[in-house]
Amino acid sequence: MKKIGKVASFLSQNIGVIIIICSLFAFWKPQTISWATQYTSIFLGTAMFGMGLTIRPADFKSILVRPKAILLGVLCQYTIMPITAFALCKALHLPADIALGVILVGCCPGGTASNVITYIAGGDVALSVGMTIVSTLLAPFLTPLMTFILAGSWVKVSLFAMIISVIKVVLIPVVAGIILNALVYKYVEKVKPVLPLISVIAIVAIISGIVANNKENLLASGLMTLAVVMLHNVIGMFIGFGVAKLFHCNYAQTTAISIEVGMQNSGLAVSLATANFAANPMATLPGAIFSVWHNIAGSIFASLRKHGEQEEVTNEAKEAV
Repeated sequence: MKKIGKVASFLSQNIGVIIIICSLFAFWKPQTISWATQYTSIFLGTAMFGMGLTIRPADFKSILVRPKAILLGVLCQYTIMPITAFALCKALHLPADIALGVILVGCCPGGTASNVITYIAGGDVALSVGMTIVSTLLAPFLTPLMTFILAGSWVKVSLFAMIISVIKVVLIPVVAGIILNALVYKYVEKVKPVLPLISVIAIVAIISGIVANNKENLLASGLMTLAVVMLHNVIGMFIGFGVAKLFHCNYAQTTAISIEVGMQNSGLAVSLATANFAANPMATLPGAIFSVWHNIAGSIFASLRKHGEQEEVTNEAKEAV
């Protein structure tokens, strides 16, 4: 189990590279993985169930201990990214399908990958986990509502159908995982090292399937979508960083909030696009590309933050004196 845990940890920390390799293979041999899109909701639900299994009652206590920081992070999550997505779509006059996909990504909660990147960057991991939990639990209501409000000018959005979709693939699996963890904690602890591996497989399968089924669309609009996704992610992280600084958050908190805001649960965006917008097939592209890019950008940001950590912590100490 320890060996599996090491493999799972390695794959989790390098998920961006894994996604790129598998996506290239899916682009080259689409027939090998094109079937995966039929099970997008199942794959995502499995990943969310795995997330639920990692949540303990103590995690909720940490949320109550630091409500202001978590509230700030979640507020940034559900304002900065949706508004930035909407602004980019309007400013760049994006096609309806791509605009829908970008807005879906912007309206999703933080992704679990942000917790790993926060750890690598030396940020406040407990705060990152707390923000991910809260934003995920709010997703069944806020994600469909904000998508309905922001994407309505491009396509018809069924608010009720989206709420049901998010409840099925996010809320129910996460809550089920939390309950199971509380009931049989000792047994869950034994298999916990395997959970990241399951999540990696699920996310890679989702993205590879999307790539395989959208080879022609990627050739036609891939570069444009990548450019928008990069802007969306970088702007989100930059503004999140600025807001955290504005509220006098320390180094660790600023790092966690910035990463959490910029790194979305793009797998959920892909799942929602697949389940609710079959008439807009290219709406899955922004989520798929975001899944690759935000891991790369997050890793770069983590390296930059680690490089400047000592200087920033020293400055904070001087100010405290």
